[in-house]
Amino acid sequence: MSHCELEEVTKHIDDKISLVKRLLELRAVAKDPEKRAYLVKIEQDVNAINGLLDRFERYVLQQRDLLKHLKELEEFFQEDVQNAQHLKENIPPHMPCREQPAAQSGQLAVQSRPADVQTAPPEQDQPRKPPRVLIKEMEFITVQEFDTIPQYMKGRVTYDQLNAAVKNINTAVTSKYKILHQPVKTLTSATRKLHQRFKDQENKDTKGQYFVVEEDLKDLAQLKVDKRFVGMLNMLRHCQRLKELRGGGLTRYVLL
Repeated sequence: MSHCELEEVTKHIDDKISLVKRLLELRAVAKDPEKRAYLVKIEQDVNAINGLLDRFERYVLQQRDLLKHLKELEEFFQEDVQNAQHLKENIPPHMPCREQPAAQSGQLAVQSRPADVQTAPPEQDQPRKPPRVLIKEMEFITVQEFDTIPQYMKGRVTYDQLNAAVKNINTAVTSKYKILHQPVKTLTSATRKLHQRFKDQENKDTKGQYFVVEEDLKDLAQLKVDKRFVGMLNMLRHCQRLKELRGGGLTRYVLL
């Protein structure tokens, strides 16, 4: 047996001897009736303290579990904050702006009238503006619709690129039908030629429809109608945004 082990055994025996002596002293005290009542009271207090310690330990464990749960919630909310910040910083440019409520805009219009509005000339003396013509536009593709497009059809085209194509097509459609809705006498020589070209593109199947052809996309929206763009047209056709009408050597892309 080593020296360290011998010291440990000696200490253990000394502790046992001290414990036995203490027990003998307590047994002697317990025989005294007056001191026995005092020891019983101490025992009751000790038991009560043990009960409080047990309750305190359970409460600490509950609070520890609650703290763990709150930390998990904090991480969850931090992730939501980061996602919201990312969405805020990456809003697609084609998203429509929030329109001002009609009631509020009407109220602002009333407030902006000059005080001497009664002195304005009668309405019949003022030149009437031509009625505003509404030109149909293609609706932008939603994320859900983009996800339904087969991967072989999408290729490397992104969501923003597809909606950029929608915006360019709308530019061509708007430019074309603004010219068509103007009186021919008011057109310049160049726009009059475009007007005639647009009329020549129409047939019985396009009556009441809004459409463009490849030449319109090139001239009015400066688009390069290559293989990649034709693929995006197929994606738009898949999403029910347009259809093709062929005839007379032309492919007409009709808005739905």
